[in-house]
Amino acid sequence: MKSTFRNDPRGAHLLLVDDDNDLLRLLSMRLRANGYRVSTAESAEVALALLAVEHFALVISDVRLPERDGMTLFDDIRSTNPALPVILLTAHGTIPDAVEATSRGVFGYLTKPFDSTALLDKIEQALQVAGAPHAADAQPDEAWREEIISRSSRMSTILDEVRLVAASDASVLIRGDSGTGKELIARAIHRVSQRAGRPFVAINCGAIPEPLLESELFGHVRGAFTGAASARSGLFVAANGGTVFLDEIGDMPLALQVKLLRVLQERAVRPVGASRAEPIDVRILSATHRDLDAALTTGEFREDLYYRLNVVSLMLPTLDERREDIPLLAKHFLDTLARKYRKTLHGFAPEALEALSTAPWPGNVRQLQNVVEQACALATTPLIPLALVERALRVRSMEVLSYAEAKQRFERDYLIRLLKLTDGNVSDAARLADRNRTEFYRLLQRHALVPSLFRSEGKGAPQAP
Repeated sequence: MKSTFRNDPRGAHLLLVDDDNDLLRLLSMRLRANGYRVSTAESAEVALALLAVEHFALVISDVRLPERDGMTLFDDIRSTNPALPVILLTAHGTIPDAVEATSRGVFGYLTKPFDSTALLDKIEQALQVAGAPHAADAQPDEAWREEIISRSSRMSTILDEVRLVAASDASVLIRGDSGTGKELIARAIHRVSQRAGRPFVAINCGAIPEPLLESELFGHVRGAFTGAASARSGLFVAANGGTVFLDEIGDMPLALQVKLLRVLQERAVRPVGASRAEPIDVRILSATHRDLDAALTTGEFREDLYYRLNVVSLMLPTLDERREDIPLLAKHFLDTLARKYRKTLHGFAPEALEALSTAPWPGNVRQLQNVVEQACALATTPLIPLALVERALRVRSMEVLSYAEAKQRFERDYLIRLLKLTDGNVSDAARLADRNRTEFYRLLQRHALVPSLFRSEGKGAPQAP
């Protein structure tokens, strides 16, 4: 299986943002001549739209932009992609401006006119820090992430962060709903880390009974408990020099949380029944679909252990939040399962693929894989038909509305919520909607909504508004 995230061998993809078309053209030519791929935007709004659908290694922006300046653009980028480096350009730069920009996290700050060599040097420095390929670099080895099938910009950002965090030995807590691929991300971190040649050991903390979990993790000596006929090394010892992945860490019993904390603090593990601890060298990755912050409040999870595990946090998007990946994933699963079932399957009928792309996915990627497998198992034709997909989904596909229909539905639902909130008081509802009473009444009439129906003391037959 090949990754859909392979970088173009021509070099890193840069985004230039400036309202000066001549400068955009000139900079684009220079950067492309040096082997970079370049996209351009004439405003912060266009830049943010591009960032939502494309993956960039670096953003170079003018400070003075129409409507929204470069620092505001930087703040917006920082809130969604903190690992993406930004270089600011300005014709009005001062030393205090540069100091403020760099203190807020801007990678570089150049004053126009600037020497093109200085810009190229700054770009190279930024790409080195971000771990992106340089313009002259050959295509890097990306086998570490080949299991992750995606063209989503959000997943691309996650993978950039994976590469950065893998260079350290920091503990990582991977958050996300069930089925979003937390173990795949953990394996990717291990593969791109310096521990890649050592074992990767995964254990689901919620799938093993509490009495056995301690022995599984830390091992036991002979006779430590009934049935312990021989000594056994635990998973921490088995992973020595490598990585331990603790899946569903939020389900670990409190008593065992204390012992895990001691292992992390002392870098040593004591098997059940042993009198001495054994030193270990492992990196800890953990994952959960639970809200650990809420578990801290209720006392179900230890605060000291939480901060040991949550040095770096990665939050995985749901499949609904990366719908552009559904056709890619469905085709990948189809190809894999066709080989498994020894069937000739070429793809999905157009309406079947549309049903997959618009269906709700509470079970995320795992649910999509199960749906495709059921359809493959029952398929008798080279193309998977809609009927098999609908049978496997067992739910109606998400309704696709036109823009006008969606707007009308949203407006009606919004008005209903306001009337419910204000108990049918039109003045209060109009004030919350920031509309005058006359305009608000017109909106209600457009949707045939009668305020009196929402009054708690007068529900029943419609009354004159």
